[in-house]
Amino acid sequence: MSGTAAASAAASCRFAHYFVVCGVDTDTGLEPDDGLCLMAIFEATAEVNSPIRRSFKSKVLVHYPETTERSPFNKDAVNMLCMPRGLSFRTQADRLDPQFHSFTISFDDGTRSYGFVHTFYEEVTSAQIITAMQTLYQMHHVEHHSSSSASSPSSSSSSASSPSTCSMDSLVSSMDESDAESLAGVSGCLGCAGSFEPARDTLYVSKALCLISPLPFLQASRQFLSQLHQAVTSQTAPPLPLESYIHNILYEVPLPPPGRSLRFHGVQGPIVCQRPGADELPLGEYPLGEAFSLLGVDNMVQLLTCALLETQILLYSQDYQRLMTIAEGVTTLLFPFQWQHIYLPIVSTSLHHLLDAPVPFLMGIQRRDGAQRSSLHLPHEANLCFVDIDNHCVETPEDLPAFPDQAELVQELSEVLLRFGLSPQGGVITKPTTTSPRLSSLVLEDLMEDRRNGNLGGEELAVLERLQALAQRCGGGKMSDSGKTLGLFEEEEEELKSAKLNIQIREVFAGRFAAMFGRYEEFVIHSALDLDSWLSNREGTLNFDKGSFLSVQPVTHLRFLSRFLETSMFSFFVDGKVISHWADREPQQQLFDNRLERERLYDTDGVDSRNCSYRKCTTLFESAQAIEHRLLKADHTAIHPHLLDMRIGQGRHQPGYFPKLQADVLAQGQNTNRTVIPNQGCFSKHTFARKNLRQAKLLDPSPEAVTQTHREFVDGLLSECRLKTKRMLMERMGKESAELGQGEANITGLQENTLIHSLCDLLERTWGHGLQLKQGKSALWSHLLHYQAEQEKTETPTEPQSGFNGSDQRTLDDGAVPLRGSLLQDVRFIQTMSEGLSDVGQARAWIHLALEKKMLSQHLKELLTNQELLRQLYKPHAFLLFEEEREQFLFHLLSLNTVDYLCFTHVFTSISIQYRVAIIPMKKLSIAMATVNPWVCVSGELGDSGVRQIPKNTQEIFFQVCIHPSCKNLGRLSTLQLGQENSGLLAKCLIDSVMVYNEITGHTYKFPCGRWLGKGVGDGSLERVLIGQLVSPGGEEDAGRWTGTPPELASPSQAVRAVLGSLGSRSRMLSVEVQEDMREAANNLVKYFHKHEQERGNLTVLLCGEGGLVPSLEKFLLHGLKTNRLFQRNVFVWDFVEKAVASMETDDQMGDLHGSTLTKGPPCDSLCHYVNAINVSPRNIGKEGKFQLFVCLGIRDQLLFQWLPLLAECPLTARTYEEGALLRDRAAVHSLSRMLHTLNEFTIILETALVKGVDL
Repeated sequence: MSGTAAASAAASCRFAHYFVVCGVDTDTGLEPDDGLCLMAIFEATAEVNSPIRRSFKSKVLVHYPETTERSPFNKDAVNMLCMPRGLSFRTQADRLDPQFHSFTISFDDGTRSYGFVHTFYEEVTSAQIITAMQTLYQMHHVEHHSSSSASSPSSSSSSASSPSTCSMDSLVSSMDESDAESLAGVSGCLGCAGSFEPARDTLYVSKALCLISPLPFLQASRQFLSQLHQAVTSQTAPPLPLESYIHNILYEVPLPPPGRSLRFHGVQGPIVCQRPGADELPLGEYPLGEAFSLLGVDNMVQLLTCALLETQILLYSQDYQRLMTIAEGVTTLLFPFQWQHIYLPIVSTSLHHLLDAPVPFLMGIQRRDGAQRSSLHLPHEANLCFVDIDNHCVETPEDLPAFPDQAELVQELSEVLLRFGLSPQGGVITKPTTTSPRLSSLVLEDLMEDRRNGNLGGEELAVLERLQALAQRCGGGKMSDSGKTLGLFEEEEEELKSAKLNIQIREVFAGRFAAMFGRYEEFVIHSALDLDSWLSNREGTLNFDKGSFLSVQPVTHLRFLSRFLETSMFSFFVDGKVISHWADREPQQQLFDNRLERERLYDTDGVDSRNCSYRKCTTLFESAQAIEHRLLKADHTAIHPHLLDMRIGQGRHQPGYFPKLQADVLAQGQNTNRTVIPNQGCFSKHTFARKNLRQAKLLDPSPEAVTQTHREFVDGLLSECRLKTKRMLMERMGKESAELGQGEANITGLQENTLIHSLCDLLERTWGHGLQLKQGKSALWSHLLHYQAEQEKTETPTEPQSGFNGSDQRTLDDGAVPLRGSLLQDVRFIQTMSEGLSDVGQARAWIHLALEKKMLSQHLKELLTNQELLRQLYKPHAFLLFEEEREQFLFHLLSLNTVDYLCFTHVFTSISIQYRVAIIPMKKLSIAMATVNPWVCVSGELGDSGVRQIPKNTQEIFFQVCIHPSCKNLGRLSTLQLGQENSGLLAKCLIDSVMVYNEITGHTYKFPCGRWLGKGVGDGSLERVLIGQLVSPGGEEDAGRWTGTPPELASPSQAVRAVLGSLGSRSRMLSVEVQEDMREAANNLVKYFHKHEQERGNLTVLLCGEGGLVPSLEKFLLHGLKTNRLFQRNVFVWDFVEKAVASMETDDQMGDLHGSTLTKGPPCDSLCHYVNAINVSPRNIGKEGKFQLFVCLGIRDQLLFQWLPLLAECPLTARTYEEGALLRDRAAVHSLSRMLHTLNEFTIILETALVKGVDL
């Protein structure tokens, strides 16, 4: 290995990568931090304050080493994150307490570095800085005095236009939470808050010491920096120059090996850090106990749910460390999954343009003093989780699904917190009480005495031994001899308690994910032959069988899981599993897989995942013991700090001042010829890199970088739209093929709702990008309202439009009515919905309606035609102002018009919808309709309309009637009952079809008939039950044609029945075809009941529609049926059934059944009973309707398989059927009976329209 490579490898395995000092640059002087002025955009609290309360630009004063190969130093980003508020000035009258916070920097390959910052106040000695502050204060004082004493508008105007005012107004207050207290202390004595007088006041300025590490060693880094600052403020010099300790931490302290702990030395004493082993959860030191105490268990579970579903998450707090604690806590609990999007727990004011980001993010912004939630103006709120940490509040997006077994999970987490003395409700931070030094010493001495006397039990003895171990760890001797206090021990005890609580909470969540995804490997699809081919076709490759996975999950988990399977973090997780065939597995995934294998070894119950109960985590105490063992006894000790080859006279100790470090000894590691602990935990880059935005670019506030960042957002939105619409088309077409028997369904109705929900989220994020003027929380609905207001200004009063919904009801020759509806009409309809919808809910309802009407792309195109309105609402970098990308976006949405959606009808089930019915007769016999008095009853998934009478004496070709002015949503229409009262001179008509129009969505349902309605013609039916099919909602070119979506099965046509009526002739149908149709009909019913309930189609269609059980069985019974009719057009199976039953009853009465193969018994009795009940029914449904009812009742009551052999064995059959008829073929009848018997295991529920009027 070369020297450079060896140095790089060593750097990657060191405890710390960089040591950084940030503060005021005396050479450049004071520079106002103009980026803070951007806060005025988001908060309404910006005001002019004293210069001492303003923020100024900070600089990175020094950093060591200069750079490392694997972790390059980003000077601007580190400076911004070390001092997000810039420089802060104070006087001796203010509180000068040091502050601690941390931050993280993400790299393009997905890895992170962690920064730990100790900020303190140092006295300003530069005369240039003191003079500049004095000058600024005098200008402010004069300006403030003149503005407050001005009484006329002219004087105010004059004051406001002065040059000094312009310079002062460009700065915004950046007071922290201690400012209010400090101002209260000085306002009374000095007369003016924030006053500064060099002769009277001592000026202090903030300075930050930062340690950057590859792993989140929070406690160890905090202790090291705190001890470093204590050495600076101490009146006595430290044992060694500060350079020795900094050099030691940078170059001589390695990372602890996995599964081991390491002791190294700070300025004041030893520090211990530990690292989990390969079979333990990854390192996570951010205190989850504090996170749960701040927000509470319920809020934390909701926040984690939002993170798992990749909503936009915005954290809000005055304390930067609280932002990091919550953010790191959430991402830590995601194991084995990893956050894949923008991750900036601390966003400085110069980066607030990132709140425009139209992608999922997890970001945190500081709350200004006195600011309220209502003062924030955020472009994205439709799918935003807003976390107000200081007020212990979490605002989640609408329709957020519950985490699986959420109640049980909350209960288990509450029990863990209570064991550690924390309240599950949150809102309180519990800090350990400090015991007085003398009392602490006495307590320890008493405990030692009790131990010697044998008065301590097992539990008390264990506590004492742990205290002694802590004392040894910290280098202490006999506690009673030295009289040391328990202060340090209490700190160590709290650290141990926090570590144990952390691991137990994480184990609970890891156990939940293991329970939910324990069998995920069975559903991973490996289709590629090698890694290169997989990478080249990754976008179009299906890697996970989502439909099959969801089918074995508990029903209560489906809403959450269906959305989670669509996230980037799950896709990345599955991708990692796929490429593990060719490359090393990602460490977290390997750990998760190993855990699943161990659980499967011990879990021999084989419980079905759909019915398994909640099981608590069983490894809590085992995991906590491993951490406790490492923290109480260090496995390794690093090299002690030592004297360096330094120049004499530099770095002289001055209490309160951080010295100027000697750069030559810190720029690189010195060869100490000492052995360093061999570390096998160095990082290796995973073969499969994340596909993320360039995180380093996000931290660049320059105008060029901001423009480039938003350009990448635009490209990302367009790509996401292309992939999302493609996925929706593929899934929807796959479902339609399955409904037609052409393949297996691979998506449930819930999954379809999930895809549409993600489309709504995409549109909201697109419309929120660069938005600067918004009403309510929905960016899209706000734009629609602005457009509506603009259009209504220019609208001229017109005559009321005919028809429902204000649409043009033009009648076409085939009965189709193009119900399209304009953009404004749809907006107004959504506004009139009595659903109590929010702005976000109204936007989603509008999207659902437009998608169902196939008008989404057209409506959005119309919305974007008002260029002037766009420029008023949006910033120049907004997606909607990029014309070419906008057109491509609309083109992708236009592709959704090739399939049919019923998303609005299915989701908004309680709204009132108007329907229109048109009865279309055969044109050559249309004159007969003048004397018919028809009625209809339309049925759908959600109910029926009841009987609706058609107006009398209508001379038009077809009748139109609104079913009911306030008719509720019937859902997807399935059947239609059509009848007449048999009154009039010519009470007969030949009906071609019935058309039903949904006046809101524009959907058209066609109910084919092709038969007579009237006595003495056809089968004499006065009532028919028709099966409907959905056609397109009226295309622009041809409203009556289907536009890509195949039709559903409908009522058997007249042409088919004509063929059925001629089966008795020499040109009879082939028996093989009839039997195949019968098998296909039965098979469709079996598949129907084996699908998920939400995936099933319409059972009535499978029973009575074309290709269903009824027409297939009718073909079977018509095969070989003899007829004496000349034209063979009126052959009805019901005639044979009636005669067979009559023959059975007559032969039974006369005793002719003796000696016959047909025996009297329950099957024969039930057959006769059912046929007689159907015949005496008051409904005039004709012979075809009676046979349909006969089959439906028989299959429902599990009797049909017994009736067919009876009909075959009836003596009448031999006289009625030809020799080669299927009914006379014993093998065919036996096969059919067995086939029907397999359907008895299913519970068949018939629509009311099919069985109405039959008393059985």
